[in-house]
Amino acid sequence: MKHIPDWMQETGAIEAPFTNAVAMHRLGVALAAGFVVAGVYVIGMGRRREESATLPTTLVLLTVVIAVVTLVIGNSVARAFGLVGALSIVRFRTVVEDTRDTAFVIFAVVVGMAIGAGFPTLAALGVPAILIAAILMRWVNGGPPIVKPNDTSTLTVRLALGSDPEPLLAPVFAQYVADARLTSTGTAKQGAMLEATYKVRLRPGVKSFALVNDLNKIEGVQGVELKG
Repeated sequence: MKHIPDWMQETGAIEAPFTNAVAMHRLGVALAAGFVVAGVYVIGMGRRREESATLPTTLVLLTVVIAVVTLVIGNSVARAFGLVGALSIVRFRTVVEDTRDTAFVIFAVVVGMAIGAGFPTLAALGVPAILIAAILMRWVNGGPPIVKPNDTSTLTVRLALGSDPEPLLAPVFAQYVADARLTSTGTAKQGAMLEATYKVRLRPGVKSFALVNDLNKIEGVQGVELKG
C-alpha cells in the first residue's frame, strides 16, 4: 500500500485547534482591527464620509468574517476545500468604482486571515506599512479633488436599448458638467430601456433644468432625473 501523505491523513480531524476563549479573543481583535483597516482607508484615501459610501463598513465586516472563516478552516484541508466550494456560489454585482478600493478589500482579507490564524502581531505590522504607502501615493498623485458635498448631484439617464450613453451624452456633458463619473448601469421598465447613473458636478452658473432640458432633446433619451 502506498504511503498516504500527512496532509491527507489530517483531513479527517474534526476537533477545533482552539478553545472558545481563544476564539472570542481572536474575533474581538478582528473586530478592532476591522475598524483600524477602515480608518486607514479613510485617512489614506483622503475621502469624506459621504464620498466613501459603505466601503468602510464592508471592510470592518469583511475582517471579522475572514477571521471566522480562518478559525473554521484551522489546519483541515478538507474544510478548506469545502468552504471554497460553498463560497464559490456567492456572486457580487457591485462594481468597484476605484481600483485602489480593491487593495483595501484585500488588505481586510489578509488582516482577518492573520488574526484568525493566530498572528495578530503580523497584522499589526501591516497596518502602518499600508497607511504610509497610501498616504505617500496620495501625496504623489496630488491628493483627491477638493469638491464640496453640495456640489455633486446624482444624474440618472434612461435610454433606448442598444444605445451607447457615452457618445450620446458627451456633447451635453462637455457644455454643462465639470466632472462626471459613471456609478452604475442597468435596465429599467422590465428591461425595456437602459439606465445609467452618474455622479456629476455642474459648471459654475449652470442651471440644473437647462441640463435636464438639453439631455431630453437627445434622440434615444427616454427620461432624465437629477437629484442633489
